[in-house]
Amino acid sequence: MAEAVALARRGWYSASPNPRVGCVLVRDNQVVGEGWHRRAGEAHAEIEALRAAAINAGGAGATCYVTLEPCAHTGRTAPCAEALIAAGIVRVVYGMEDPNPQVAGQGLARLRAAGIEVTGPVAEEDCLALNPGFVQRMLKGRPRVTCKLAMSLDGRTAMASGESRWITGRRAREDVQRLRAASCAIVTGIDTVLLDKASLTVRREDWPEAPADEIRQPLRVVLDSRCRLPVDAPLLHQDGPVLLVHTAEASVPAYPTGVETLVLATNKVGQLDLAALLLELGRRGCNEVMVEAGAKLAGSFLRLGLLDKMVIYMAGKLLGSEARPLFDLPIQRMTGQLPLRIEDIRAVGDDFRITARLDKDG
Repeated sequence: MAEAVALARRGWYSASPNPRVGCVLVRDNQVVGEGWHRRAGEAHAEIEALRAAAINAGGAGATCYVTLEPCAHTGRTAPCAEALIAAGIVRVVYGMEDPNPQVAGQGLARLRAAGIEVTGPVAEEDCLALNPGFVQRMLKGRPRVTCKLAMSLDGRTAMASGESRWITGRRAREDVQRLRAASCAIVTGIDTVLLDKASLTVRREDWPEAPADEIRQPLRVVLDSRCRLPVDAPLLHQDGPVLLVHTAEASVPAYPTGVETLVLATNKVGQLDLAALLLELGRRGCNEVMVEAGAKLAGSFLRLGLLDKMVIYMAGKLLGSEARPLFDLPIQRMTGQLPLRIEDIRAVGDDFRITARLDKDG
């Protein structure tokens, strides 16, 4: 199963909105076929492995190790469970059950009904770690949300003027490109776009080792209540789709072809409803969403409990007390503090990357 997990990771940047899946076929203690799911619309991992096994006298009599329950429904491709049955697979060892309601145990039931021995879940935690966003979208209808921030040692993200380039070094910026490439969508606010002239694309110049055939640009979602984004903004003229989210009262300019606009409801205080936005992105097939925004929007996501993870790059610099904070959190007393659970700290070049989440039990 460890080999199947490693194969699934090869689709890290390309498989979405489908899950990342790996498969290994073994007969007489020898690997006869292996495969992974590359991208939506193409063959699933099991089919790739069966095709590879065809060179080695087929899959008859083999055991199939697969990270996710084989599908039993017809989508863009035919059911993998039926393909395994037809190939003569005698045993299936699966990593985790598919949370997709269209599958959810049906694939395993079909295999058992055909007389195939089914074992699992095996290495379930490793297999879950391949697709946390997909699992959350299937179970809750919304993607997993990661907030990316860069700060100085004194917890500042930009000067009072909004100037922020560059707080962190080259290696940290390269790491951010990987986060973007693994995301289905990047959410930001109009102020960030206007101040930084941000494009929010996966930049190959900042990631020289990017896999050329697997990178796709994420959907860039700009929260712009009043449609202040000018039609000549750099973000609108870069590769990749753009979704401009505004209120019903906004006057929408004639944006370039390919820019989609979306009217979103507001909350009680007239702000765009962030929870509704995430449900919309879930309906669009987004598994992983990254928030790259200023202190105000990042703070709103945090206060509403909508952040599943925070990735904070910390540079060995001091920006001073006049600079902007990490989050806009108007906390007045210690009793109002928000405890975090730090899951990982590691050096990235000259900077540190801190991975944390809100500790809801703290």
